[in-house]
Amino acid sequence: MEPRQGTVLVAGATGFIGTRLVQALLAAGFRVRALVRTPGAQFPKEVETVRGDLLVRASLDPVLAGVDTAYYLVHSMAGGRAGFERRDRQAVENFVAAANSAGLRRAIYLGGLGETGSGLSGHLASRLEVARILQSGAFLTTVLRAAIIIGTGGASYEIIKALVTRLPIMITPRWVSTRCQPIAVGDVIRYLIGCLQDERTANDTFDIGGPEILSYREMMERFARIIDKKILILPVPLLTPKLSSYWVGLVTPVRPSISMPLIEGLRNEVICRDTRIRQLLPFALTAFDESIRISLAEAT
Repeated sequence: MEPRQGTVLVAGATGFIGTRLVQALLAAGFRVRALVRTPGAQFPKEVETVRGDLLVRASLDPVLAGVDTAYYLVHSMAGGRAGFERRDRQAVENFVAAANSAGLRRAIYLGGLGETGSGLSGHLASRLEVARILQSGAFLTTVLRAAIIIGTGGASYEIIKALVTRLPIMITPRWVSTRCQPIAVGDVIRYLIGCLQDERTANDTFDIGGPEILSYREMMERFARIIDKKILILPVPLLTPKLSSYWVGLVTPVRPSISMPLIEGLRNEVICRDTRIRQLLPFALTAFDESIRISLAEAT
């Protein structure tokens, strides 16, 4: 298959979404460039890898040179809990400056669902801020907003999996009743590719989610049924999300710098308020139980 015209950059190419997206872009016939901070990342030979650091503005000019569209799949929580909002802000400001200089035509950003307001967690507020900064650039920006993404290697999925498999009895805060609209990672990739292929999605913001709205308790109970495990969930009103983030950090394999902001954000309801993308990019969404089964099969 001949590559389509225009180089597509993936910033965040070594991450949970990025690795899958690179493969899907290649399969769809796009010319792909991957941004990496350090050597050693393994990509198919067709992928052009370029070193750069989003926190170092001067390193980004060769990264964006000749790029038509860039995916921005970056967050800074892995660098430590303290100051990730500042790092996220600096990274995206550097990206926008370099993209403007290079004449980037379009960016596609995968952010987080969440209502605006003072009650938003630091993690979700940072995602919204990144989206706003990208939208200030001289290029067209598409923002996709997702809640929990179900797939092997995804932080939220791995937290749920660890809680269900390692804790037969869970004492939880009220966040277990918070509503969420999880989406399968395969469906996220379909949306990301679809936005690139359909210019009607340019310069707009879309909510993406799976076909079901579930509480976190329902997700854990259904996960447990799928793996034939009995669990008991006991909500305790006085247990705050911040306190619960500490024991979650002890139980799960996800590093605390990532798990703690995610758990603190569980107090925020994250469901799709805007379903316009279903008309623009219609396909059969993956049911929650099926997304769990697919993820479990991937890990074997």
